[in-house]
Amino acid sequence: MAKGAKGAGKSLVRASLAIHEPPTGESTSPGGVIKTFNFDFNPAQLSLSRRAEWKTTPTQIERTGPLPEFMGALPREMNVEIFLDSSQKPTGNTVLKKVESLLSCCEVTPRSIAAKQPSPPWVVFQWGSFSTARFVAYVGSVDVDYSLFGTTGVPIRATCRLQLHEIPSATAGQNPTSGALTAQRVHRVVAGDSLLSLAWREYGDPGAWRSIAEANGIDDPARLPAGAELVLPAAEEVRG
Repeated sequence: MAKGAKGAGKSLVRASLAIHEPPTGESTSPGGVIKTFNFDFNPAQLSLSRRAEWKTTPTQIERTGPLPEFMGALPREMNVEIFLDSSQKPTGNTVLKKVESLLSCCEVTPRSIAAKQPSPPWVVFQWGSFSTARFVAYVGSVDVDYSLFGTTGVPIRATCRLQLHEIPSATAGQNPTSGALTAQRVHRVVAGDSLLSLAWREYGDPGAWRSIAEANGIDDPARLPAGAELVLPAAEEVRG
């Protein structure tokens, strides 16, 4: 895979990884945003895969054998490479801090421990309108190669490889084993947005603002800073 500097690094639309608290209770929507990891360079390549599971029962009687039985679609998996470079500021620790935030995606969050449901963060990768690559996932692995160091030994260039695994949840009328996601998505707040207006626009019910607030850990619905990212729950998870 090519290094990030050779990819779409000059694109106006930046890829990002929203790192969320895991849900509590029976919710299948990510919790509040812990951190939004904005890519310095857009990926040069993404690897996305999904497999279908079939079952075949051997038989000794029929020469051709029975037809295979479809068992369901397995969750998606995606591998993405992140290139980090702070060589313009060789005395800084930007790369070190960013790598630490990615590595923390494999660690249990303090809030989930306090809720007695220990879990690492849930994440959502986003890149403009590339909806196929946008799904709720957990980070299966983070591999880091440091390739340049400052005079104090602090890394100033690194390549990180993330393996993301989709977290499926059943939608109404679908087989829970199908691996289908609820139709949830992430909305970036712009000036003039409010929980009431979002609830009306997304669900046709201004009372659904409570579900948005709960999904994002919002204590004060009157404060929505521009640029913040909100998880919008699936319609069947919303209560007015």
